[in-house]
Amino acid sequence: MFKLYYYPNNASLAPHFLLHHVKADYELVFVERESNRHKSADYLKLNPAGRIPTLVDDEQPIFESLAICVHICESYPEYELIPAIGDPKRPLFFQWLAFLNNTLQAELMVRYYPHRHTNNESNIPNIISAQNERIGEALSIIDNQLDSKEFLLGEKLSSCDYFLFMLAEWSLVLEKSPMTYKNLAVYLSRLSANPRACP
Repeated sequence: MFKLYYYPNNASLAPHFLLHHVKADYELVFVERESNRHKSADYLKLNPAGRIPTLVDDEQPIFESLAICVHICESYPEYELIPAIGDPKRPLFFQWLAFLNNTLQAELMVRYYPHRHTNNESNIPNIISAQNERIGEALSIIDNQLDSKEFLLGEKLSSCDYFLFMLAEWSLVLEKSPMTYKNLAVYLSRLSANPRACP
């Protein structure tokens, strides 16, 4: 049985979607951020980065949401949430998953935690404004990719879609939210109606 250490609306959301999709036997363990539970000695034994999520599979802890997602996909190959070795879509899968993690998620983290990126609080409004533009650029790239495509890789749902759905949800409060992009809006509405995507 898997054990997923999570916090609501956190990077644990994409792994949670996947566990639900593959009908895995899993337990959710709430990590109370308000009391810094993720910085406790016990939690740091599982995840030395002190972040959420962590997945424990047969006593093996795995951290970083992207790595957890890939592990779940490869543990349930019958669901085809990751292209098989030799499939021409496999490098594109890793391309888009890396883009989502290293570009869109990274820009969102700076946007929502600007104080971590300056020693002068007067700079925070400028950081937020700049990040809004950077996030918009990333969303535009994704919107273009979705032109005439049902899912990010084409006609088949993959882990990339669950990862994007999570990040798009984080982006909804922005003035230029994902729902203001033509293709993204249709795509996200379609995913929202997918019964497998709702734990």
